[in-house]
This record gives sequence, structure tokens and C-alpha cells, in this order.
Amino acid sequence: MSNGTLHIVATPIGNLADASPRALEALAQADLIACEDTRTSRTLLARHGIAAHAVPLHAHNERAATERLLGALRAGKNVSLISDAGTPGVSDPGALLVAAAHREGIRVVPVPGPSAALAAYSAAGFTADRFLFVGFLPAARGARRKALAALEATCPVIIYEAPHRVLETAQDLCERFGGTRELLIARELTKKFEEVARMPVAEAPAWLRAQLHRQQGEFVLVLGPDSAPRAPDRAEGERILGILLKELPASDAARLAARISGVPRGLLYQIALGKKVEDAG
Repeated sequence: MSNGTLHIVATPIGNLADASPRALEALAQADLIACEDTRTSRTLLARHGIAAHAVPLHAHNERAATERLLGALRAGKNVSLISDAGTPGVSDPGALLVAAAHREGIRVVPVPGPSAALAAYSAAGFTADRFLFVGFLPAARGARRKALAALEATCPVIIYEAPHRVLETAQDLCERFGGTRELLIARELTKKFEEVARMPVAEAPAWLRAQLHRQQGEFVLVLGPDSAPRAPDRAEGERILGILLKELPASDAARLAARISGVPRGLLYQIALGKKVEDAG
């Protein structure tokens, strides 16, 4: 008997109309649907008349559920994995099942669709060729601040946050990045009370406090890249210059070191001449 197929199915993050025809087809044809919470998923399944057997797969039973579902897949059953909302495995359970399926040679098929992280990023308008997704930050403030200290990146950062912590997180972001960076706050994406606002990080706490409802719902925060011009690092320029001087004349070494480091060419050329004199002496 051949193995079944594991479909990883993205489901709506709020607006049920966002379910794609392909996602609904995968769910309708599944023998089993692995749900983060069967009660939550029942609304979507009932709306489209999908009666496949739903089994729970969540953070507290993930290992046991994975073994059960692997058994079904080995027996030729088709399984669709969904989370409460969005794309499974992105700050949601399911990765253990997917990894186990790969190890056993079971076919894994992604059915792409809604993602809160990508929806918020698309609405942020930050120009970058990459971004960092960190999901939920630590709940404890000390650990959260430590995690934020590692986000000194020049690329946008996507953060998930719970309503009861969003103000504290905004305050921590303000303290850490309140100078030149901007923040997109996306609340209740695709739902009735959706709100998307971009502002300087320093203004985020006041924006959240301004109206009580702004601290309610599900949040995605997108921290923009640092737009402040950075002063050239002279020490780095001199280090690069020293390497290049071993192979190139002073003028060529200074020109290339300036291009790499941003340190003025004239300054590096004078330093190069000085090094040449020292070496000659």
C-alpha cells in the first residue's frame, strides 16, 4: 500500500472569503484534517460543507498526534494540516509532523495562502530585499528586552504580539529604536475592525493609548529598517587598506578601501603613504 499525502493548508486569518479554491479542495478530499483547535476550525469547515474527520494537533499533544497521523499516512490516508488561522508551522504547531513525514518519504504538499506576517509586511511599505521574522517575543520583560537587543538589523523585523502585551512591547521598542526607525501596527488583519497604521516608533505607545480598542485583538508589528546615515568606520577602512596595500599601489588600495568602507579616499591615501614610508624605513 502506498503512503498518503500530507497537505499543509493555509486558511483565512480572519475573513473566511480568503479561503482559496485549492485550499478548500485539499480539505474536502482529506481523510483526516489535523487542526490546532477543532472548535475553531469547525466554523470554516461547516461553512463549506466539509465533513472530513478532524483531529486535534496542538502544542500540548503534538508528539502523540504526530505518531497517530503518521500511522494514517502510512496506511494510505490523505491528511491536511491546518492551524487556527494562516499558514501552519509559522508560530503554530505542525513542524514535527511535517519533519517526520519527510523522514519517512511521505509526500508533503504546501497549499499556500493567507499569512498574517506577509499580509502585514505587504502593507508596511518598507523598501528592503529581505526581512527578519521573529514571531512572538518572550513574555517576560527582561527576556524581551534582551531579545530586542539582538535586533539591531538594517532589515525590517516582523513581530507577533498578544493584546495584553502590545503596549509594553511598543514601549520597549520605543526605548530601543525610538530614534530613526518606523513601526507598522497591524491589528485584527482582514477582520471587521482591522486597523493598519505606520508611524515613528517613538509615537507607537501614545497611539495605542489614545483609544482603548487599539489594544484589543491580534497584532503584527513590523519594525522598519534603520534610516539613519551611519558614519564611516575609520578603523575598518584602515584594516581593509592594510590588506590591500600588500598587493596594490597606495592609490589603488586607497580607492578600493574607500569604496568598501565609506571612509574618504583622500584620508586613506594619506594613511597609505604614511605606511609606505614606515615600511621603507
